[in-house]
Amino acid sequence: MKLNIAILGTRGIPNHYGGFEHISEYVSVGLVKRGHSVTVYNSDTHPYQEKEWNGVNIKHCFDPEKSMGAAGQFIYDLNCLLDARKRNFDVVLLMGYTSSSVWGRLYPSKSTIITNMDGLEWKRSKYSGPVQQFLKYAERLAVKYSQFYISDSLVIKSYLGEKYQIESRYIPYGADLFSDEEREQPETGEALKEDYFLLMARMEPENNIETILEGFNNSNSPKKFKVLGNTDNRFGKFIRHRFKNDERIEFNGAIYDNGRVRALQNNSYLYFHGHSVGGTNPSLLEAMASEALIAAHNNPFNKSVLHADAFYFSSADEVRHLVETVQHKETEKVMVSNNLHKIKYQFNWEGIIDQYEKFILECHYKTKHGSTI
Repeated sequence: MKLNIAILGTRGIPNHYGGFEHISEYVSVGLVKRGHSVTVYNSDTHPYQEKEWNGVNIKHCFDPEKSMGAAGQFIYDLNCLLDARKRNFDVVLLMGYTSSSVWGRLYPSKSTIITNMDGLEWKRSKYSGPVQQFLKYAERLAVKYSQFYISDSLVIKSYLGEKYQIESRYIPYGADLFSDEEREQPETGEALKEDYFLLMARMEPENNIETILEGFNNSNSPKKFKVLGNTDNRFGKFIRHRFKNDERIEFNGAIYDNGRVRALQNNSYLYFHGHSVGGTNPSLLEAMASEALIAAHNNPFNKSVLHADAFYFSSADEVRHLVETVQHKETEKVMVSNNLHKIKYQFNWEGIIDQYEKFILECHYKTKHGSTI
């Protein structure tokens, strides 16, 4: 059965933003290769302005976020939904619900509606109390107006089952194995092997960037610390200002060249992953696939992926201890090897795309015939 599928809820592909855009790239192209017709909705401000990308149809919709701020996201999602209602999509896959579920009554009535439920957005510390309350409301609306659900973390799957008594399908993100080309140094002198620590994240409080850099700042390490991420937002500017006197800390901005990022991860002495809210994080899987030794924030999301194959921290003091004491010996090599095994057999993209296709087909068949395939 070949379906006509739409993917909504992202800023668009190719990825210039974050996790949902990242997975939408892979899933959309993978589904096209399997014979399906796939349309991805892009913001009209997206750098890629063509109508097709790697066989995927691209539909640009008006997005006033740059002029209106966060409120513009709601208008963009509304515009995408209004356009999707005019088209004969068998399945609409919604990536997240933050600014789309308020329009739940407008979801295309003849399409099978599947929502990837994201990572407990209301827990993010960057949001004020009223915004967090709204996000809880948006979560309830997503449950109400969707027919089927995807969780990219077992923690989120368990939460949705307990909170709403709904069954969601666990499908995580994926990653590609580290290639010989990526193993090359990204640029001469940029990444001397194991001569630096590294983190890559959006500049948001819940990603524990301040905790990580404070721990490093208090350490006696002679190594550099490379920070990848756009620092133009308020928190990013605060972080740059706070650590401006530590010449070891380098803010390298956002890098969207995946090969270069993975080479930096591979060459790092220790890769710090500070994300504390959300599901299976793509940058964590990329670091695992890039054979990086990982230190992760101590929380259920990260532990459900890494298990015992990482160092964990909860405070700046624990970060400082890791910076000053972690070595590369046999135990650490086993941790890296175990994480690589997970990528090969649990988090590989071909397997993830297969799971998406199977679930989409099951959901569509069920809505049309009242039972699973």
